[in-house]
Amino acid sequence: MRPSTAPPPLEALPSVLASGAHAETAASRGPRLVIQIPCFNEAETLPAVLTSLPQAIPGVGDVRVLIIDDGSTDDTVAVAQAHGVHHIVRHPTNRGLAAAYQSGLDAALRLGADLIVNTDGDNQYPAAQIPALIAPILAQSADVVIGDRQTHSIAHFSPLKRFLQRFGSWVVELAAGVPVPDATSGFRALTREAALRQIVLTRYSYTLETIIQATKKGLRVAYVPIEVNEPLRESRLIKSTWNYVRRQAMTILRSYLFYEPLRAFLLLASPLVVAGAFLLARFLYFYFTSQSGIGRHVQSVVIGGTLLTVGFLIVVLGVMAEINATNRTLLEELLYRQRKQEADQAAAAHARAEPESR
Repeated sequence: MRPSTAPPPLEALPSVLASGAHAETAASRGPRLVIQIPCFNEAETLPAVLTSLPQAIPGVGDVRVLIIDDGSTDDTVAVAQAHGVHHIVRHPTNRGLAAAYQSGLDAALRLGADLIVNTDGDNQYPAAQIPALIAPILAQSADVVIGDRQTHSIAHFSPLKRFLQRFGSWVVELAAGVPVPDATSGFRALTREAALRQIVLTRYSYTLETIIQATKKGLRVAYVPIEVNEPLRESRLIKSTWNYVRRQAMTILRSYLFYEPLRAFLLLASPLVVAGAFLLARFLYFYFTSQSGIGRHVQSVVIGGTLLTVGFLIVVLGVMAEINATNRTLLEELLYRQRKQEADQAAAAHARAEPESR
């Protein structure tokens, strides 16, 4: 960690900036990397994480470490401070991994991050592979890079967990429309632009939602193979397999509905419309060909007409959802510009204050 005097806390950063000042500063000193670590009661494992983080990386101007304390009740913050971490964001209560991740992005942007790496406080991800993780971004070939843990070869994963990881990645791949070898990996790097574009809406986990969101917003997503460390504790996110699958499935469905509402409603309506049309066609066939009357085929009209009506209503709902999605896109663009302005203002103010604090 960096032993210099701590810069002003994030909460104290003023918000005054001339336009473009952050870009000029970044160009003069090289890109700033902020490594963010969401933590919840990680006092035992955090030292191993912090001592293994690189203090300098070729192609990077400087490296900062940011701890997001998500309402810990142990000595997580004291451990971080003892290891020289000066950038700490604290949640007064436990708000969940997704909220901690979003708080980290916001704080890293205010610190002037040009690159952001997210890793865990449980020492699952190897810090030595951070240079490989950010290499596609430095080469300007990706906006978001995710570490592929190659879950099929992780020895401490049970067969069921390996299957669920593969199946979940396949479902996310269908929703995102791009290859997704490891959907739930939290070891990832983002450009400043990608971080500004991401808005995490769920509270449970950010991993799946942000992949779908990134692809739907036109960001380039890449994967690099990594190896994981041996686990030091059991996962706190997976309380039970059923609970984990259910919540992740809802996240995928919600994210897909956000960005592809009309397609989703059309997929839902299609079986109803096809079945209704078939039953009506069946009735018309017997109406024109039967010599014994059509009374016994009236049920085809009733059921077929009902299915067609319900299908049509679902399509109408899809059109309304598509209109709302267009409005949401416009609102997200406005929010992006506001976040960018505020982050640039805070970053410039922080850069001016740092020399004074040394």
